[in-house]
Amino acid sequence: MILPCCYLAPVSHYSALFHADEAQLEVNDYYRKQTFRNRCLIDSPQGALALSIPVVKPEPHALMRDIRISDHGNWRHLHWNALQSSYRQSPFFEYYADDFAPFYEKKWEFLADFNEDLLRLTCSLLDIETSVSRTTVYAGEQPEFHRNDTPYYQVFARKHSFLPDLSIVDLLFNIGPESLLLL
Repeated sequence: MILPCCYLAPVSHYSALFHADEAQLEVNDYYRKQTFRNRCLIDSPQGALALSIPVVKPEPHALMRDIRISDHGNWRHLHWNALQSSYRQSPFFEYYADDFAPFYEKKWEFLADFNEDLLRLTCSLLDIETSVSRTTVYAGEQPEFHRNDTPYYQVFARKHSFLPDLSIVDLLFNIGPESLLLL
């Protein structure tokens, strides 16, 4: 299975990864703006909130593996504060916070490295044992992922109802070790 190299990918990506025997992260495709490669959606008191990692303006037809993270706008601090504000009331945020905090303290040069390291951490926390490697050449279009809209507990669901297919951290912070059962 070929997976796009995404920032805190949606639940559907991890569901596909969990059910695959092996997977490759596509890092040899052309970088596309406004995709999950540098953006994720989390739950917030106001509804779905997009968190975007700023990137150094890429050359036309730049490959994903060559995209550099920009330090513009103190994004690490903003993203970590958004995660804390949105999930500190969730049942498992404190349980996993120390695992995710270093990603918002340390600097990564390349977006693909950052995303891959986050994916490996998340797979470890979820006990997903699928073998993951990087593509060495462009592998072609990635498959569409089947969205699992099965509701689970979300902190703000009473306020704005259940939001499906958010970032995997939404499932992990709200459901914890049982997240694998929903994948």
